[in-house]
Amino acid sequence: MNVTCQVKMVGKRAGDASILSDATLEKTLNLAREHAEAAEVYYLASQDQLVEFENNRLKSLSTRAIQGVALRVICQGRLGFASSTDLTRLEDLIAAAVQTSESGDRTELEFATGLQLTAPKTNYRPPPTQEFVARGERLIEQVRAYNPDILVNIKFNIRSSSVKIATSNNVSAQRSSQILSASLLGNLIKGEDFLKAYSHEVVRDAFPNCDRLLEELLQKYQRAELSAAIASGSCPVLFTPTAAASTIGRLFDTILSGQTVVQKASPLVDKVGEMLFDPRLTLFEDPTIGPSACPFDDEGTLTTPKVLIDSGVVKQFYWDRRSGGQASCPPSGNGFRNGLSRPQPQLVNLCLMPGQTTTADLIAGINEGLIVDQVLGAGQSNQLAGEFSVNLDLGYKVEKGEIVGRVKNTMVAGSIFEAFKTLVDSGSSREWVGGRAYLPCLLFEQLGVAARH
Repeated sequence: MNVTCQVKMVGKRAGDASILSDATLEKTLNLAREHAEAAEVYYLASQDQLVEFENNRLKSLSTRAIQGVALRVICQGRLGFASSTDLTRLEDLIAAAVQTSESGDRTELEFATGLQLTAPKTNYRPPPTQEFVARGERLIEQVRAYNPDILVNIKFNIRSSSVKIATSNNVSAQRSSQILSASLLGNLIKGEDFLKAYSHEVVRDAFPNCDRLLEELLQKYQRAELSAAIASGSCPVLFTPTAAASTIGRLFDTILSGQTVVQKASPLVDKVGEMLFDPRLTLFEDPTIGPSACPFDDEGTLTTPKVLIDSGVVKQFYWDRRSGGQASCPPSGNGFRNGLSRPQPQLVNLCLMPGQTTTADLIAGINEGLIVDQVLGAGQSNQLAGEFSVNLDLGYKVEKGEIVGRVKNTMVAGSIFEAFKTLVDSGSSREWVGGRAYLPCLLFEQLGVAARH
């Protein structure tokens, strides 16, 4: 067995005893205030421990860590930004942020004020690496017991992270999290036919449910054992929660973002208070639940539950501090960063209210239609207009309420505005997708389908 063990470190290790102390954070803030009217210091320490299998064999055990600081300053009304993973050169970081402000845009941004909060730390300790390896080997055996020709890829990831935020407006906030994720992917090649199926789970302070991952993957292969053809045109289409998150959820993420609204690119600009969707559609964010739950965002603003679309009526958008300032709207606790980047509007959890019908009954009610399970990318359509056009990575045909086989070379297209006019129902149960979306399946009476035979 040839296993690669690697450690990739950026800055110092997350969890190391030498992580940035509160005193150093305060010192950095005070030094920045000597050169700026206002300042915000964001500190991140993050570590990923990965166990990866590829083509039925253990591929690598690796650790990747990052520790660094991002600094924003306001100098003469202009915003400056810099980040660094070298915590021994904080004076250089401050100088770089001040320098970028000289060519920065004038800003309406105001840093967070008055938050003093240290979120409780978890006591959970994940199992040792050997247990992840043993679980992976067992999953491979179980998949190959179903079909020995399937090539199995598995990835386990333990992400431990700590965030500290301080501003010149009396903010001092800390939070930490420990997220475990698991993905199980199978590749089956028969001549020129290539079938990829996957299952994925993200949990907090717990071990992923490997039995559920296996059951979901094998169900996909069982449904795909036979081939089926579907004609181009319009027909009922059911999106599983995974597919709904990749298509419908992604569109709502885009058009409800304050950044898109400020750019006048969202079709919902000036539509607050209007009923644009089926009255059964209620879309909201609840940052108190799920694996990604957090008490405050990456700008030191408290997160709160918020209804974005209520019974088909557009109620509000979500904002970070910059886009909110540009629109003269208060920040909504949605300013999040990718690593040490600048904050942008992001949802913690996208939630959709369930319907009244079970998934099984929704499928049973389809005379002839399509189930979309996995999609390729986000499609090439105009997302800013609420349109989607996705190629099926994995989908099934339904005839007289029964799944009869897998369809290939098929595309589904539509507009969320038109699609929800033909909503049959949402499923009565919801699933977490990627730890950041909590959605039911969605059945639409008519969507455009293009198939190549």
